[in-house]
Amino acid sequence: MGARKKIAAEKRKEALKTQYFAKLQNVPSSPRKMRYVVDLIRGMEVNRALGTLRFSSKAASAHVEKLLRSAIANWEQKNERKAEDGELFVTKIYVDGGATLKRMRPAPQGRGYRIRKRSNHVTLFVGTKTND
Repeated sequence: MGARKKIAAEKRKEALKTQYFAKLQNVPSSPRKMRYVVDLIRGMEVNRALGTLRFSSKAASAHVEKLLRSAIANWEQKNERKAEDGELFVTKIYVDGGATLKRMRPAPQGRGYRIRKRSNHVTLFVGTKTND
């Protein structure tokens, strides 16, 4: 690794130490379906977001709820105290596409249709409003 790349990588690594986040990788649902759920809670206060996810009928909401609880726990671990009501917010959350499994389905006249089983990666950042 070159010197400039190494310095840039170390800067990114140091910046992540002051941010509070959680990652969920290889979730077996399409990124599009996950983005519907993620868009519901972007910018919300965490307790309100947990309630929204809890009562959402989407299957992806269970995965995002678990991820949000993990991010809150990471914040509490780094700050060595419990989060108070109204203190933490979902500052950033995004969904990236993961690996796609390619499968074949038998089709008429000896053909085969391709099935793409998509997966996604979700990254969620929490923080206080003053600490954006």
